[in-house]
Amino acid sequence: MLHNVFRYDVPASLVVFLVALPLSIGIAVASGAPVVAGLIAAIVGGIVCAVVGGSPLQVSGPAAGLTVVVAELVAQFGWKATCAITAAAGVLQILLGLSRIARAALAIAPIVVHAMLAGIGITIALQQIHVLLGGGPRSSAWANLTALPGEIATPQWSEVLIGGIVIAIMLLWRFVPAGIRVVPAALVAIVVATAASYSPGLTTDRIVLDESVIDAIGLPSMPQGSWSSIAMAVLTVALIASVESLLSASAVDKMHDGERTDFNRELVGQGTANVSSGLLGGLPITGVIVRSTANVSAGAKTRASAALHGVWLLLFSVFLVNVVEMIPNAALAGLLIVIGVQLVKLAHIDLARRTGELIIYGVTLLAVVFLNLLEGVLIGLVLAIAIAAWRIVRVSIVAEDLTSRIGAGGPPRWHVAITGSCSFLALPRLTAALATIPPGAETSIDLNVDYLDHAALDTLDEWIRQRRANGDEVTVTETGTARMEFAHARPPRRDTEGRRVISALRQILPPQFAGGVGRFSTGLAPLLRGDANGAAAEHDPHTMLLTCADARILPNLITDSAPGELLNVRNVGNLVGGDLSVESALSYSVERLSVSTIAICGHSGCDAMHDLMHGDATGSVGRWLELGAESLAAFRDYDPVAKAAAEAGFTGADQLSVVNVAVQVRAVQRHPLVAEHLAQGTVTVVGLFLDLATARLYLVGADEITEIDQRGTGVAEVREVVR
Repeated sequence: MLHNVFRYDVPASLVVFLVALPLSIGIAVASGAPVVAGLIAAIVGGIVCAVVGGSPLQVSGPAAGLTVVVAELVAQFGWKATCAITAAAGVLQILLGLSRIARAALAIAPIVVHAMLAGIGITIALQQIHVLLGGGPRSSAWANLTALPGEIATPQWSEVLIGGIVIAIMLLWRFVPAGIRVVPAALVAIVVATAASYSPGLTTDRIVLDESVIDAIGLPSMPQGSWSSIAMAVLTVALIASVESLLSASAVDKMHDGERTDFNRELVGQGTANVSSGLLGGLPITGVIVRSTANVSAGAKTRASAALHGVWLLLFSVFLVNVVEMIPNAALAGLLIVIGVQLVKLAHIDLARRTGELIIYGVTLLAVVFLNLLEGVLIGLVLAIAIAAWRIVRVSIVAEDLTSRIGAGGPPRWHVAITGSCSFLALPRLTAALATIPPGAETSIDLNVDYLDHAALDTLDEWIRQRRANGDEVTVTETGTARMEFAHARPPRRDTEGRRVISALRQILPPQFAGGVGRFSTGLAPLLRGDANGAAAEHDPHTMLLTCADARILPNLITDSAPGELLNVRNVGNLVGGDLSVESALSYSVERLSVSTIAICGHSGCDAMHDLMHGDATGSVGRWLELGAESLAAFRDYDPVAKAAAEAGFTGADQLSVVNVAVQVRAVQRHPLVAEHLAQGTVTVVGLFLDLATARLYLVGADEITEIDQRGTGVAEVREVVR
């Protein structure tokens, strides 16, 4: 055990120490607190959280996420009172941890947390740009924005140069060789900028330490003001510090395979650290993802690494504290600008766009920047809850007239698709959709819902009863997890069993595959069990279908076949000759199952045909595609069906795909087993081609192809071939 500490944790702790040192000082400056307060918080956070906390590899300390809050508290209550608020927030964190509700903090919408951090980052960057230009930050983001043009017009070039050096090194460090990159970019940037600041002709302001770390230690003073404002301050620090720490711990758990976080213990540890830091005169503490990532990446194995990083900070703060006063303010400004900008992550914005949460992200960010952090987070949470509630109760109801598609003759035909969560809130839309269906129409209702209450069921039942009483045909298909038969028997509920099954399957199967298997087990399987034509139906296929193995081809879907009706055979390129699986399937189909049809189905965008045409395939695939030599020759000789395919608009490999279907049809027809049944008229061989881009299906003949469309064109030709 001790050997592993020296081998892994000691080197990792030194790396984290070098990362934490400049960041702790910079965060203190950005918070408007004494510089030594950042060092005290880093020392306490490293040692106390490592010893008491529940996350083995998370590193805690002062975090950028609380700079705006601390700056407001310092301005409102003063520094010593802010320390008391920090200690009180720590007590609240300990109580929350002991009450074992730590995981509740993870229920806060991550998009709100991402936007909160981005808003804090923008606020920090707006403040520090003024310092970089030689001025001072304003009291609000709007004031910083409006004053920025004046600062840009009259910059202090020495400050700009020093800050620019830091920014350049921070941004370009990822391009240096990996061996050099083990040294933290922030440390290199501060050291280089500090050295450059002593160049002749440069004048710059430097950090001023009013007292040493030892002298700074002292008890806080009670805040002066209304109890409500003090309580709100304590609650704000406690909640933000808790959420940020627990989310960071959760992220750190995903970075390693060791011991997992005990979230309640971690919250107790964070609270203990904040009580200690507040009483000693330090900044509020949270789990810090930047330091934690450095810790894991450096190879840390136990919590000893985080504790040792605190020890190194303590030794530095006692014996080398004068080094801090050499650092220019502009260098820290450049560091904080980069940190602030890095809090705005493009990946989070893209995730918000893809998941439909961009409005939540944008509103939260703007509210945090231009109002304040607490109001911004509350606004974001309310908006997130409202959108989530809307998504939960939303239902899609589409009533569509199919009469024109089917053609003239017979009564009107309508299709009603109800998808989502169908409750009393959907009744206005449901009744309006049903009212559009004219009397005398044949109606099919597809009920694909995960939630159905008795009010919605009563409306549907009443409408169906009235229509059937008037002699109209109404059919209902239930494909969702909520069933009409249970709407009056029990309270409406979602498919929690299905989620449990999927969760269990994900422990042993890949996530997407597990999801599909789980949805089948809890959704479709119950329907099949109660259906005489379901999975247990008699195995009596009327057709053997040979298709390409392409994942986009769904044989039972394109042929609208129920279980037991279709014998599926699949291989790369839907090729016939030389494959024992096809040979055995043909024998099984015509001799034992007595199928009446053998169909060969090719498709557009076929990789096999592309490789066959260009000779790109190698290895076993290349040897397999040698079976397509006859198809390639027919294509190059411009076989009549190739001409027909060209006239239909198909080119290149798609044209070869059509030719390949015709050639494989001929190969099956020549097969001794099939030829005998063809002569007797008991088997028919047909060719099909599916254009994936348009979802159009074509009948492939010896010298022509015919589209089978919604108007029925091609159906007569199919029947003629089958007959």
